[in-house]
Amino acid sequence: MTEQAIYHMAHAADWARAEAGETYRGSPDDLRDGFIHFSTGEQVAESAAKHRAGQKDLVLVAVDPAKLGDALKWEAGRRGQDFPHLYGPLPADAVVSVEPLPLGSDGLHQFPPHIPPAPVE
Repeated sequence: MTEQAIYHMAHAADWARAEAGETYRGSPDDLRDGFIHFSTGEQVAESAAKHRAGQKDLVLVAVDPAKLGDALKWEAGRRGQDFPHLYGPLPADAVVSVEPLPLGSDGLHQFPPHIPPAPVE
């Protein structure tokens, strides 16, 4: 991997279909917006709290951005931060890892230790 991973949160059932050979084109929100939403490691916990709060059965998909080519665009999002957006299906060979993203007793998603917590507002 030549750059830091970027992350996508997928429903486990949708991801299981992708692993079974279906093309992964994103969540219903992604399909509505015309691109697959990603976040950096520094952004993903806040994205989960803002857009996926309380959602069960999610997986955290880590992707090598270098393998996405020109279909990956960095575009302005909240608080002036640039977010990675993939305009097209997610190629299977770009996926680095897939981990469960369980909910904790506080209702927040429990991220792996290498992901920083969401900022407190």
